[in-house]
Amino acid sequence: MSLFSIDNVFFEFLGYKMSYLEFFGAVFGAVAVWLSARADVLSWPIGIVNVVLSFFLYYQIQLYPDMFLQVFFFVTNVIGWWQWTHPKPGEEDQKQELKVSYMGWKKFVLVCLATLAGTAALGAMAARLHEWFPFVFALPSAFPYADSFILVMSIITTFFMIRKKIECWVIWIIVDVVATYLYYIKGVMLYSVLYFAFTIIAAFGLWHWIQEYRGYSRTAA
Repeated sequence: MSLFSIDNVFFEFLGYKMSYLEFFGAVFGAVAVWLSARADVLSWPIGIVNVVLSFFLYYQIQLYPDMFLQVFFFVTNVIGWWQWTHPKPGEEDQKQELKVSYMGWKKFVLVCLATLAGTAALGAMAARLHEWFPFVFALPSAFPYADSFILVMSIITTFFMIRKKIECWVIWIIVDVVATYLYYIKGVMLYSVLYFAFTIIAAFGLWHWIQEYRGYSRTAA
């Protein structure tokens, strides 16, 4: 049996069968998010491992929008890795990495509007994937609109994460709360617990990045 199968059980705890795929996907995901909150560039390569494992997991539990999202994440993890280590002149911090900054409230409002439009469009598409491509998607998408909301929000905020915009953590908090509930309903308990932890880490990341931003002015003074 393949290590990438959710039926390949790593261990059982309190009656819950934990697959290798879910366990190691969760571990690499947790480490990547924690490093992101610390503004550590190693979050990107570790995140790539999480992305690959999550792709196979989401396909097997019929969360197709989330599955497609991992392809996007793979590309953006590579881009983010490059952006953080190769900042433009004037954008580097003391470590010669990209500095954190604010995006501004106007862009934040546009993000909210784009999310509503994107969720409606992608949700309608996800709901019919099993009709259009039955040879690939044998079962209908479990939660097409909630899952699409996570997808759209994640795509938008990832670009802000790449540019180290502080507001990205506000959006991640919203995404993580929705994902915590969604994975709990789907019975993927470790991922539900993981995203609950992500919510707490995102709150820490918001605080830490704000402190780092304020530290620039103290250093300059």
